[in-house]
Amino acid sequence: MFRKNKIAITTALIIGAIANTIAQEGQVSIQQDETIPALLEQKSEMVQDGVIGERYRIQLFSGDNNQASKVIKEYRALFPHWSSTIVFETPNYKVWIGNFRNSLEADRALLEIKKSFPAAFRFRPEKR
Repeated sequence: MFRKNKIAITTALIIGAIANTIAQEGQVSIQQDETIPALLEQKSEMVQDGVIGERYRIQLFSGDNNQASKVIKEYRALFPHWSSTIVFETPNYKVWIGNFRNSLEADRALLEIKKSFPAAFRFRPEKR
């Protein structure tokens, strides 16, 4: 008897939920804050710049500033299509290349870069 009541109550609740969803037809109006498109654009830029998100880079050099400048100039002459930057992490200046979306993309670039810079390696920067 208890089991039949439990089944009946469960069935009634399911039918009521279905009827309630069907009965709620109509128009929905959504009001959006004006700052949301600007925030989405800013987030997209941050993902592209590698500030947020999981990205990979290639390191060519780690050492003093003068040598880092020479390495980046040499790199830019050979590979202008991937971005490059000098980053200071105490006590060294590092030359970082690219902002690759996945390890496969970074590995393909690394194969090409290693021909000119054999000490280059792929890594994922720590989030700051």
